[in-house]
Amino acid sequence: MTQGKSRILVADDEPNLREALRILLDRNDFTVLLAVDGQEAVEIAQREQPDLVLLDVMMPRMDGYEACRTLRAHYRTGHIPIIMLTAKSQQEDDRVQGLSQGANDYIGKPWHGKELVQRIKNHLEWAKTQRSVSPLTGLPGNLSILAERQRRVDAGQTFAQMFLDIDSFKSFNDRYGFPVGDTAITAVADVLAQVIETQGRPGDFVGHIGGDDFTVVTEPDRAESLAEAMKNALEERMPLLYEEEDRARGSVRVLNRRHEYEDFPLMSVTIAHATYDPATGMHLAQLDDQLRELKEYGKSLPGFVVASERRRRRVDAGPETAWGSPPKLEAPPPQRKSKAA
Repeated sequence: MTQGKSRILVADDEPNLREALRILLDRNDFTVLLAVDGQEAVEIAQREQPDLVLLDVMMPRMDGYEACRTLRAHYRTGHIPIIMLTAKSQQEDDRVQGLSQGANDYIGKPWHGKELVQRIKNHLEWAKTQRSVSPLTGLPGNLSILAERQRRVDAGQTFAQMFLDIDSFKSFNDRYGFPVGDTAITAVADVLAQVIETQGRPGDFVGHIGGDDFTVVTEPDRAESLAEAMKNALEERMPLLYEEEDRARGSVRVLNRRHEYEDFPLMSVTIAHATYDPATGMHLAQLDDQLRELKEYGKSLPGFVVASERRRRRVDAGPETAWGSPPKLEAPPPQRKSKAA
């Protein structure tokens, strides 16, 4: 959540109106970001994550409706309040179209300064009570994660969820201290965000549950490849968080609970993923049970691990199958109604 002045992104292709909004908001103690069209508004919002966006409807390259829809679909901007401004007549169909794209409010031009400022303040205050964003990583937190899953359930969507947990994180904290431990958390968040940005699809979601736990929601046919990409990227990145001596030894030496020095392995990650399919009558509680059991199974194995029900069945089938690189099946087995065995 933003500290100090709230930051408002104003997107309007008319220079005079853009400047008038900048002056009004500056006088009311807001920090103002400016965009000349919808495309630039999306780019700035994803990069800067403002506290609220004012979108004109009629703009070149990308109009306000499409910009609103794009902002709502991206995990970095889906939680930001959006107010749409338009010179179009205040017909019900126009208002409904703006609201249906995910806008929180809809104001016609010419707008009245005091009313606009008050609406902005109201939406910012509401967002503070509703929005859950990790102050450490800037990723959506638990409230946003729960809302994202429920939104997909309400829409009857099939989706895959990943649960990522850092292994041996406590020994890293004990060795280097909590401030440095925070760098490990942010490094993992950066890797997840980068993989989603470069290899994901619109609508993919990544959130920070808390501590060293993260989650990703994506399409079922993409879960395996994204999990592998995250695992590979973290396998390269995480050893670099250690000093050369520890990295060369492959362990850290810290006091255990008996106050004796003990060697602990370097950090790794376990990524469990499972699919929610409403056609099977599955409930979210069953999905959570499946993810929990897969995570525990994955953490019982050494190193960086991707754990799915399909992989577990392949590994348990015989010692000739390597966990890290299981044979690819032509099609996944049918989704079971009960929790993972």
